[in-house]
Amino acid sequence: MRNPTISRAAAYAAAFTAIAFAPFTAQAQTTAPDDVAALREQIRQLDQKLRVLERNLELKDETATAAAKAQPKLTVGDGRLEIASADGANSIRLRGLVQADGRYYVDGTNATTDTFLLRRARLIFEGKFSNIFSYTVQTEFAGSAVSILDANVLTSIKPAFNVRVGRFKTPIGLEQLQSDPVAFFNERSVATNLTPNRDVGVQFEGAFATNTLSYQLGVFNGVPDAGNAQQSTQDFDNQKTVAARLFATPFVNDKDSVLKGLGFGLAASQGYYDGTSARASGYRTDGQQTFFSYESTVLADGKGITISPQAYYYYGPLGILAEYVASSTDVRRSAALPVREVENVGWNLSAGYVLTGEDASYRGVTPKTVFNPSAGTWGAFEVVARIAALDIDDTVFTALPATTGTPAAKATQLAARRLANPNTSASEVTTYGLGVNWYPARAVRVGLNYFVADYDLAPGAAPAKGAVISENEQAVVGRVQVSF
Repeated sequence: MRNPTISRAAAYAAAFTAIAFAPFTAQAQTTAPDDVAALREQIRQLDQKLRVLERNLELKDETATAAAKAQPKLTVGDGRLEIASADGANSIRLRGLVQADGRYYVDGTNATTDTFLLRRARLIFEGKFSNIFSYTVQTEFAGSAVSILDANVLTSIKPAFNVRVGRFKTPIGLEQLQSDPVAFFNERSVATNLTPNRDVGVQFEGAFATNTLSYQLGVFNGVPDAGNAQQSTQDFDNQKTVAARLFATPFVNDKDSVLKGLGFGLAASQGYYDGTSARASGYRTDGQQTFFSYESTVLADGKGITISPQAYYYYGPLGILAEYVASSTDVRRSAALPVREVENVGWNLSAGYVLTGEDASYRGVTPKTVFNPSAGTWGAFEVVARIAALDIDDTVFTALPATTGTPAAKATQLAARRLANPNTSASEVTTYGLGVNWYPARAVRVGLNYFVADYDLAPGAAPAKGAVISENEQAVVGRVQVSF
């Protein structure tokens, strides 16, 4: 585009030259004074035309700039597809997650089938409007039916106080709250069996003290351990669950501190249950086999409490995550039997190291290069390790004593009063995991994990051949994942 300032300067220079040398020119050519006046008038008219032209160019630039600012912005990239209004106050973002798994069980007597499966297939819609309200809708297409995992609206009032309403994750487990695509392993640890998953309710959340302290405080319908609220049904009773979490990252603003990636906190929930099904339909191993379940007639009837101290530490390529979970529940075998308190505990210690030097974080690894053999780049590689355990309350395998009848009748009564069958459920499991993750691109991850589950059985247990707990689990789980 022509610069009007330069054009005006050139015109002025030409006019000045003409006026300055006009007398000499007049003498040389014996020009009359009237000719000089006419020349000056022409210069004045030229100056006016230049001013009009300059203003027109400025108006054209302003119009073009305003039109460009008014256009919606489309952003397409590795891991992002977003449409936003010109001022950024309104937007919609499309995300997706596909995880294709292969499971192979090394232990020979286990009846579980080696298989390929679609572990997750999700479409996620996120966005905001009026710069204050934001929303998330996450659908799951893997499994036997399409379901809605998340559907909530967040009202951002100020950094220290925001309100979320709808269906979302209960703020308890550190590993449970971590996004599925970025966890160290293909499957979460056995300790996560004791933490509630998604529920329906209202939550107050925010961060203060220059983002070094964050909190969540919510009221929910209440779900079983590792459970999800049913998306189409109302609460099963009038009781509600209160959940709270406080998490500190005291050095997050100090870029030079070796403790910048340190975070620690405490989460807890308490609820009441009126004759509902047991808090957990079953606890699963790393290989996704059910190693413990209550008897089918066991009911949660009374108070339920979950407590979880938790922490993580990330420094350069190193990442460490640790948490402890204690779950206490009042249950009964049937309405005719008294309530019994069951206390289960679990813990998890996971670590990862990025061999190619990228930074590790709670939000995952971003490779510096992409897989391109012709260019000699291979993305990022990470090795991971984990040890975890879940200890079941021993009282679930014992029964209230039977006082009458023959020995055979008493044995039948005892079996009818226990909370779990020792022949199909383990009293404790300790798991070990090793794995490697390859990040060929920001949106792609390939993971290979090897898991071992070491079972402890209740006294007198005699599991049948082929039962899950009849032999320690050895499982290899591979995954190809696309997440954007």
